[in-house]
Amino acid sequence: MTQLIMDPPATDFIDRRSHIPGSAPSRERRQFSNSHDDLSPEARDLAVAIDQYKLMHRRRFITFEEMLSVVKDLGYHKD
Repeated sequence: MTQLIMDPPATDFIDRRSHIPGSAPSRERRQFSNSHDDLSPEARDLAVAIDQYKLMHRRRFITFEEMLSVVKDLGYHKD
């Protein structure tokens, strides 16, 4: 019977998600603009709702289907 020998796990893995003490914090990449200041009130409502959705679902980017669900949750519908 052949015995399979596995290599030990690599120990040089660098978790880029963790913050390295002493390094400058990196800017988070955003799918949309970093500021909602120049938006109309309706667009600002949508932007805030999308940001809340992304935070709640731990998503950096969303799909069109997810965006559609956010829009529908705000009460918009096609006549």
